Amino acid sequence: MAINYENTVIGLELGSTRIKAVLLDRQFKVIAQGYHDWENRLVNGIWTYGTEEIDTGLRACYKSLKEDAFKKFGEPIKKVAAIGISGMMHGYLPFDKDGKQLADFRTWRNTITEQAAAELTELFGFNIPQRWSIAHLYQAILNKESHVKDIDYLTTLAGAIHMKLTGERSMGIGEASGMFPIDSNVYDYNEAFVQKFDALTAKEGFPWKLRDILPVVKCAGENAGQLTPEGAAFLDPEGDLEPGIPLCPCEGDAGTGMAATNSVRVYTGNVSAGTSDFAMIVTDHELGVHREIDMVTTPSGAPVAMVHCNNCTTDINAWVALFGEFAEYIGKPMDKGELFTLLFKKALEGAPDAGGLLNYNYYSGEGVTDLNEGRPVFLRTPEAAFTLADLMRSHMMSALATLKIGLDILIGEEKVRVDKLYGHGGFFKTPGVGQRFMSAAAQAPVTCMETAGEGGPYGMALLAAYLVWKQEGETLEDFLDVRVFNDAPASTLMADGSDISGFNAYVAQYKKSLIVEEKAIETL
Repeated sequence: MAINYENTVIGLELGSTRIKAVLLDRQFKVIAQGYHDWENRLVNGIWTYGTEEIDTGLRACYKSLKEDAFKKFGEPIKKVAAIGISGMMHGYLPFDKDGKQLADFRTWRNTITEQAAAELTELFGFNIPQRWSIAHLYQAILNKESHVKDIDYLTTLAGAIHMKLTGERSMGIGEASGMFPIDSNVYDYNEAFVQKFDALTAKEGFPWKLRDILPVVKCAGENAGQLTPEGAAFLDPEGDLEPGIPLCPCEGDAGTGMAATNSVRVYTGNVSAGTSDFAMIVTDHELGVHREIDMVTTPSGAPVAMVHCNNCTTDINAWVALFGEFAEYIGKPMDKGELFTLLFKKALEGAPDAGGLLNYNYYSGEGVTDLNEGRPVFLRTPEAAFTLADLMRSHMMSALATLKIGLDILIGEEKVRVDKLYGHGGFFKTPGVGQRFMSAAAQAPVTCMETAGEGGPYGMALLAAYLVWKQEGETLEDFLDVRVFNDAPASTLMADGSDISGFNAYVAQYKKSLIVEEKAIETL
């Protein structure tokens, strides 16, 4: 099949457990894909990925995409219309003036900035979560870490890759909003907060001020540089990829999730559920300060209320792996995907409140419940019916429990309006299952599109497409509504009353028994 790659765009996202890439055509269809599996490591108390892991993983993913495209079209990728880079939002990646990385990459998963986050929240009157880049920076200052004085550039994973490919120190406004608070009226960092931070740290005598080291903020549709010869050689060492390709502003996984689910217009929201889970709702008004809720932005700069939870499917994956090991042991090995589907569907047969079974899926700390570390804990009462259905139902609800705690504040207390809620990520891959539990948690209908399982790179590719294929004056909201998702296949599901009341009962017991998780952290 003949192809003109200059009528395609590439979206590439470095997720928590997989680096993914997609090639999109002018009809916004995925025509080739690439993957590379990886996993974070706990090193000296820090959740991280090594620099070499990042570089080799990114190249391996691109090579996988390139091979898939060559297999389908018979020629190598040389020049595409645009490229977009995305990564796990937040975290800490400092560089000196020579481009040397000054500290191990501290990912979103770390909960080691409690003092800094609390002090900055008080200073700004604005919630600063522990995973935000500014919290990591200030904690490093409080810890008297020697590298801080040498920082010339502070960025995120997506920002670091974007810089490597283009030489530009910029990022999309959605990604930037997870580094430092944004003023959506001017589409830039909140200047009053910048000045407060500079005043707070002035006594340290650093040779930099905050704006000196933060990336330049860009909105969706703005040009964010071109692929340099060095960037092309880095991404494709085989030498086929040509320099000069424009790049759109890089974004975090939150922004790509919004784009992939058409959730950038006011009163729409989306839930991304994989290794972590988060809900994002585009709102029209200021919210009070809640430590469970972040204020970030869409890729075009509109304010977004975000509930982010560090733990979602990791514990489910471990239990499914255990069942897979048992299947192999008895000589009945199962395909991993089939096993997930089987067990997820079994959860629908469980008691609405999981019948007295309770699970805490904390592999790492959890900001929503004020825990800086995690220990997976499974509990049951002596009289509980210890069935497979109830076990899996407990795990499914546990994956969303902290998210529900935040949503109850957002929708119940702050009266945030939600007209549409979309689900995407691995939790939603089995049709009708994760969707039903999410609907019970939010007490609202949840819609899933065909792109639900691999939303991130697809959303990033759409942002790249918007850069080069938007019409004069066309907003991102209209581009997605009218040209991309106008007739996209989707399914909408609303949980029934027993699902909702059962989830409410489960979370009530979950909150009441949280001391067990606290004691597990103290003693294990």
